Amino acid sequence: MADTSAVSPAPLTAPLGPMADTSAVPRLPAAPSAPWLIQVKFKELLADEPGVHVPAVVPELSTASILTTHFAQGTPIDAAVELAPETRNAIGRRLLKLTLRELFEFRHMQTDPNWSNFLYDATSDTISLLDFGAAREYPKEFIDEYIRLVWAAAEQDEDELIEVSVRLGMLTGDESRKMMRAHITAGFAIGEPFMHAGEFDFAEAKLTKQVRKQSDVFAKERLVAPPTEVYSLHRRLAGAYSTCIKLGATFVCRDLLENVYHSYAFDDK
Repeated sequence: MADTSAVSPAPLTAPLGPMADTSAVPRLPAAPSAPWLIQVKFKELLADEPGVHVPAVVPELSTASILTTHFAQGTPIDAAVELAPETRNAIGRRLLKLTLRELFEFRHMQTDPNWSNFLYDATSDTISLLDFGAAREYPKEFIDEYIRLVWAAAEQDEDELIEVSVRLGMLTGDESRKMMRAHITAGFAIGEPFMHAGEFDFAEAKLTKQVRKQSDVFAKERLVAPPTEVYSLHRRLAGAYSTCIKLGATFVCRDLLENVYHSYAFDDK
């Protein structure tokens, strides 16, 4: 297998917008002292997810600093770019579904989108998940608002997007009109794959361009930094989008968000 230690998805984000650049931001507090317990948890959570595999941990050979698991067959997921279009499309959809489930169903996400953490085995058509050291759990009240934010973006609801962003602490509500417009534009870029019922072509999408165009505005006009949770979360979400772009994937996205949104149990309802 090729050395992928320096491989990671290209950044998709603009500083401190709805999808904030995380490259220079400290991660959330470290996971529990026995990281292999996180992997055990994810294996249980994803036991019912077709085509997704979490290698079993060998507890008697694992400690707080040593993780021993069963072998995972496959190559880093970016190598799938050489596969047939229908295979790449299926991989992209599976990754995006996994990202949404981790965030909105489990509220526990592996936040490192490095391609070498996702191995694809063409023989079994399976994605194996590795390295849960960057896994983070998110507060229910935060996710209650964040799923509203993503849904507002998918529905192109400007007023709701701004209101939820203020409640999340991403905006104060006193920003300039220029900043508000940039925030909405970047937010809608996040929601673009989910806006319509048809297939979304990531290869032809302008997600990167739309978000990065707002960088100067965010740098000059922002009044407050987003909550800490946003940085790690957006790192993974941007990674999922970047992987789909790398694969040139085309698939229906909206139903994935609809399924998690309409089944989500809000605490404040």
